[in-house]
Amino acid sequence: MPGGGKSTVGRQLARQIGVPFVDSDHEIEARIEGSIKQFFERHGEDAFRELETEVLADLIAQPGDCVVATGGGAVLRERNRELLQQGATVLYLRSTPEDLFRRLRHDTTRPLLQVRDPLAKLRELHQQRDPLYRRCAHYVLESARPSVHALVNMALMQLELAGLLDPTRVAATVGAEPQ
Repeated sequence: MPGGGKSTVGRQLARQIGVPFVDSDHEIEARIEGSIKQFFERHGEDAFRELETEVLADLIAQPGDCVVATGGGAVLRERNRELLQQGATVLYLRSTPEDLFRRLRHDTTRPLLQVRDPLAKLRELHQQRDPLYRRCAHYVLESARPSVHALVNMALMQLELAGLLDPTRVAATVGAEPQ
């Protein structure tokens, strides 16, 4: 969801475990050499979603570990959900629409929320997307109130408990505040 913390938490998590961080929307913009908004306007949502699937497949196929923040609408396509579920470990940072609204109420950069009633729009998006996020998520982290640092530690703990992360790889940094 917009404002869920994907990029902020993802960037800190990647730093803590010493792997690259990739924002799929930035990868798309690098590939098209322009903005997603302009691409959407020129080519439409179907073309954008096709490109998004290509970028997601390329990111998942890359050798080595990395942390990827996807665009919030990536889950709208069945193929993307399959790619995420089968080729990655997915953490869903779940917040209520009301918590998201509190975080985003002064944000003027998100086109989906530049409407008369942004809270209603967040509720609509949440109703549509929450079941899809849950379907492809391996772990759901409730992100309503915790700090970024707490969310990163919750993610690290989930990954360690699942045997997906060697605790000695992050032992020196887990307790440290992000810099």
